[in-house]
Amino acid sequence: MPSRPTTQIFMASTLYGAATLAAALDADRFAPADRRLLLLSNNATTPETTASLDTMPGFARLRGRFDRVLSWNDTISPFHPGGWSPRADDVPLWERHLRLLWGLGDDRVELIVESIQVNPALALAQLFPDASIDVYADGLMSYGPTRNKLDPLVGTRINRLLHLDLVPGLKPLLLTEFEVTAQTVPTDAFTKVLAELSDDSGPLDVPEGAALLLGQYLSALGILTPQEEEELHVRMVRGAVARGHREVVFKPHPSAPARWSRLLEREAEKLDVELTVLDSPVLAEVLYQRMRPALVVGCFSTALLTAATFFDLPTARTGTELLLERLTPYQNSNRVPVTIVDALVPTLDDRGARPHAAVADIQGLVTAVGYAMQHQIYPQLRPAAERYLTARLDQGTWRYFKRRRLTSLALPGAIPSQLSFLPRNATVRRVARRARAVQRRLKKRAVFG
Repeated sequence: MPSRPTTQIFMASTLYGAATLAAALDADRFAPADRRLLLLSNNATTPETTASLDTMPGFARLRGRFDRVLSWNDTISPFHPGGWSPRADDVPLWERHLRLLWGLGDDRVELIVESIQVNPALALAQLFPDASIDVYADGLMSYGPTRNKLDPLVGTRINRLLHLDLVPGLKPLLLTEFEVTAQTVPTDAFTKVLAELSDDSGPLDVPEGAALLLGQYLSALGILTPQEEEELHVRMVRGAVARGHREVVFKPHPSAPARWSRLLEREAEKLDVELTVLDSPVLAEVLYQRMRPALVVGCFSTALLTAATFFDLPTARTGTELLLERLTPYQNSNRVPVTIVDALVPTLDDRGARPHAAVADIQGLVTAVGYAMQHQIYPQLRPAAERYLTARLDQGTWRYFKRRRLTSLALPGAIPSQLSFLPRNATVRRVARRARAVQRRLKKRAVFG
C-alpha cells in the first residue's frame, strides 16, 4: 500500500517569524514533504487596517520556499484570529472543510506553529487532531514558561521547539513540561535570510551610524499609559543625545499612533539633533545591516538581543524597571523577556553601567522567575528556584521578584512566619498601600525624569 503524501503547514503572523521559518528550512531543520503551505495570520487588533504580511517589503524573497500561500483571516472570516476557536463537536466538519478548501485530500498533515498556547495556533492544532506539531519561537518568550496549562491532547503531539539562539547558553523553558526538545535555528542561516530581506527592502533614507530607537507600543498591552509610553520614547532621544549622538532614527511600532512621532520631532528640534522617523514596515534587523547603527536603544524588544548577539552592536535599555513593577499578574508572559533584557542589556542612563547578570548566571535567574510564574506547571523547578533565591536574592535581583509572590509559594525571601499576621491586619494593609503608592510615584519620577 503506497504511503500517504505529506503536507506541512507553516503558520506565521510576522515577517520576523516567516524569516525564522525560512532560515529553518534553509538549514534542513524539517523533513522532506510533498507540499509546504505558508498560512498567514494577521493578528492585529484591526486586521482590516493593518498591512498584511505578504505585502511587506522583502516577503517576496521568502515566498519561493513554499508551494502556496494561504490566509487564515480569509478562512475564518468574519472572525478574528485571536478570538476564534472551533467547538469540539464541529472539529470533524471543519477538518473536512479545510482539507477540501486547501486541497489537502487525505494527506498526512504536519503543523509548524508559533505561540501554541493561544489562538490562532491552538485553534489550528485542534482542527487537525491527528497532526504532529512543531513549535517555533521567534523571540525571547521561548525562554519563559508556557503561559497557561496546555491541553495534553495538544501538548503530547509537540515534537520539538525551534528557536533562535538569542542568549547563547540559555535553555528555553517553554513546553519542557511535555519534555519537548529544544533545537536552535542556526544563526548564520537566519542572518543570511535577513540579508535577502535587506536586499529586497527598497531604498531606505536613513543615516549610517546613527542611534536607532525601537518603539514597542506597550500601551496597547495595557502595561503603560499612552502618556507614559510617549515619555519613554522622549527619554530614549534624550539618552541618545546625552551619549553624544547627533543623528537619531526612530522605528515606531506599526500600530503606534502618529502623534508620538510628532512629539519626538518637537523634542529633537529642542535638542538640536537630526531625527528620522521610519515609516516603512521593515525589520529592525534590516536596519542593522543597512545603517549599522552606533547604538540600539529599546525597552525589552527581542531586537535588542539580535543586535547584540547576531550583529555585535552596542545596545542600551530604558524603562524595564518600571515594567518589572507594573507587569500584572506576576504570571504575565512578558515578565521573562523584560527580565532577560534588564539583566543582560546595560541601561541607557549610565555609560559605564554593566548588566545586572552575566550570561553564565542568567539560567538560574530565568528558572527561578519561571517557577514563581508557573509553579503548578513546573513543580520540578522548585529546588533550583530555592537554591537561586537562597544564594542570589539581594538588592540587585529583588527587582525580578515580588515578596507577596514568594510568600504565597513559601520561597526564600518570603515574609518571616512570625510576621505573617501582618497582611491580615486592616490598618497595616492601609498603611502599606499608601507606602507602595508613594514608592511607585518616586520610581516613576526616577525613571522618566
